[in-house]
Amino acid sequence: MTHSVLGSVSLGYQLVWNPLRQLQAVELFVGDEASGLDATQFLNALNEAWSEQAPKLLLSVQASELLAGLLAHAPAQHTWIEVSEHHLRDPALAQRVHQAHQRGVNLIWRGEPGMRPSAALAPCFARQIVTLTPEEALTGLRVSLRKHNGTDAGRPRRLTSPVQAKHLYDAVASRALAEHCLDDQGAWGVAGWPMEDVLHGYRHQRIQPNQRTIAALIEAIDADDSVDAIEHTLSDEPLLAYRFLRYTNSAALGLRTEVESLRQGLMVLGYSMLRAWLLEQLPHASSDLNLLPVRTAMVLRARLMAQLMHTGESDELRRELYLCGLLSQIDLMLGEAQSAALSRFPAPERVTSAILSHSGPYAPYLDMAITLESPPTPDTRLRCNANQMPIEAVNRALLRTLSQARAHRTKGLLLV
Repeated sequence: MTHSVLGSVSLGYQLVWNPLRQLQAVELFVGDEASGLDATQFLNALNEAWSEQAPKLLLSVQASELLAGLLAHAPAQHTWIEVSEHHLRDPALAQRVHQAHQRGVNLIWRGEPGMRPSAALAPCFARQIVTLTPEEALTGLRVSLRKHNGTDAGRPRRLTSPVQAKHLYDAVASRALAEHCLDDQGAWGVAGWPMEDVLHGYRHQRIQPNQRTIAALIEAIDADDSVDAIEHTLSDEPLLAYRFLRYTNSAALGLRTEVESLRQGLMVLGYSMLRAWLLEQLPHASSDLNLLPVRTAMVLRARLMAQLMHTGESDELRRELYLCGLLSQIDLMLGEAQSAALSRFPAPERVTSAILSHSGPYAPYLDMAITLESPPTPDTRLRCNANQMPIEAVNRALLRTLSQARAHRTKGLLLV
């Protein structure tokens, strides 16, 4: 039954970040071609793929017919359902919103920039997804600036921030505004992340690998964890993984063979040398929380590409495809051209051709992963067909990846 459901709809996603810059939720976009989809079957398909440990799932449905079905059949306190303001113009659907709220369904309102829900409907929604107008965003930034500079108290007319606690804010374009939403005003989350502005702040300095990841690796080595566990942790930090590959191929080590994978590097280097290298990295490591969403999004792309690969393929090819996804945005972290970054160690040809020229056997996987990082369009299904990937298989891979996208914590107390 679920075969036809997940094969009849296009999906996309956006990540939602909490004040700790960890995943608060995943916004799953459902394409408008799903108008004839059975809501109960669709919910069952999602339930099969979504684990209890997964982030909260926010369903953003374009088709009014499917949205009405979800409002009628969704169980209480389970999946969160977004309802756009334009859907509420339909009195029948507005009535379904009231009924779903009475059953205890978690509902989220979404509107155009500057809009807020009506007083009559606002109590039905547990959360609001708010998009600030340029004027509201500017006011929020001014409030933040005055607060942090301590210049607001003595002013005759104090500014009031348009950002309210417990709401979710979308299309936040600047790091300062994201910080204002999450840190100053207690917003529930920020949908998407101002990656370009965060990285622009590092234009005059090198971004360093994450401090807690380095600490976790040192602790894992001290605990004599398996190579698999250490490889998994190392592959969750794109910049550290990149530096590790450069290090294992450096002339200083004088290795006789070229190292093309993290696994190979770990086997060649050994725990003692790896620990010494990590200790050299630790004093310079970064604790900037604003970089965590950047790293997490890069890792999620890599995981999705590995999930998209056919199940019968070897672990070695899957690792190489994961590396392709992990390095596909490494130029943003390094602040240099992708061609220069990938020339600094002997990256596999299949990896470099996919990233630099969008060609080779890994290019379709990278193309598909990038496509799914935004709301679906008619082009989504066309890309599935062009890449010879059945849309049901793509959707299942996406749901598996998102369901497993939970935060990893440092095991011990090396860092507080």
